[in-house]
Amino acid sequence: MTKFKTYYFLLLIPLLISCSILKKSNSYITDKKATRKTRILYDNLFKSLDKGILFGHQDDLAYGVEWKYEKDRSDIKDVTGDYPAVYGWDIGGLEKDSPNNIDGVPFDKMKKWITEVYNRGGVNTISWHMDNPYTGKNSWDTTPNSLISILPNGEKHQLYISWLDKAADFFNSLKGKRGRKIPILYRPFHELTGNWFWWCKNNATPEEFKQLWEFTINYWRNTKKVHNLIIVYNTSSFMTKEDFMEYYPGNNLVDMLSFDNYIYKNPTEDSTFIKNCQRQFQIMDEIAKDNHKIPAFAETGYEGIPYEKFWTETLLDAIGSYKISYVLVWRNHGWQEKEKKMHYYAPYKGQVNEKDFVDFYNLDKILFQKEVSKINLYKK
Repeated sequence: MTKFKTYYFLLLIPLLISCSILKKSNSYITDKKATRKTRILYDNLFKSLDKGILFGHQDDLAYGVEWKYEKDRSDIKDVTGDYPAVYGWDIGGLEKDSPNNIDGVPFDKMKKWITEVYNRGGVNTISWHMDNPYTGKNSWDTTPNSLISILPNGEKHQLYISWLDKAADFFNSLKGKRGRKIPILYRPFHELTGNWFWWCKNNATPEEFKQLWEFTINYWRNTKKVHNLIIVYNTSSFMTKEDFMEYYPGNNLVDMLSFDNYIYKNPTEDSTFIKNCQRQFQIMDEIAKDNHKIPAFAETGYEGIPYEKFWTETLLDAIGSYKISYVLVWRNHGWQEKEKKMHYYAPYKGQVNEKDFVDFYNLDKILFQKEVSKINLYKK
């Protein structure tokens, strides 16, 4: 390179750096110190809204109907020959140093599966059915003042911090084959508009809930240096935009919007599920567009899936034409001895929904592991 060219190249360096910073800052992710892979995943999830809907399944690699902890096994894969694109996990139990989560999944195996998912281009999402820190009972204990007790200056605040420390260590320990932290879609205080968990809206004012959310996210980011989380605001039922936004902690603390909605009645006899989902998607879609957030259907399903066309009719009708990032169905636990019934939300080999699910799998708008691996959600 001549001296003349070198001189002008040196002049261009500040401009190139400036452009690079500008390009990086154009991401709408709220954690400005988010890891590069986390930022890339978030941006690509935005772009993938035009490609289709990622399909997800809770605990997919851990167990299924009549099997547990079998290498490379998945009920979804048994039926379609492919894995889901999104994999749900729960870290309930981590707060009390349990080796297994709330559903009996060993945390050491969970880490392995999360890494496996990431290395092949899939997406991991995590919820936390944490115990009630006020009473020591489970998540479903709604004793009054439970949430207030862990706010700053609350009597259980230090205990709550110790729990956040354990979760932070878990998140920071999740690394891929090159040692990079694995991006996680995290749903704090999921189904917050319900009334069945100690953190739900019946147990706190909007201001108290927002204070807890802000403390939690900022503590992880600023104190524990957790920068691989994409934060998902997750509700249950809501009737209006005001319902959805009442406990919303703010655009600077939320990356994605979602809700959970399950079906309990035969859709050929009762259309409530479809109507409710359509109403909720319309509301959430408007809010997502106004606030530049990614919408998703974080949890859904029909226990036992007794309706043969659930996938290609009911679920698709419920989503309609709305563009969402992913839809996740709940876990395939199998036989529940206590309840004396089968508990599963995705088909397995030989189940009545198998053919319809394959038809669902073959739709261009529904994306599984093979499609997202080709898209490569972790590459710019």
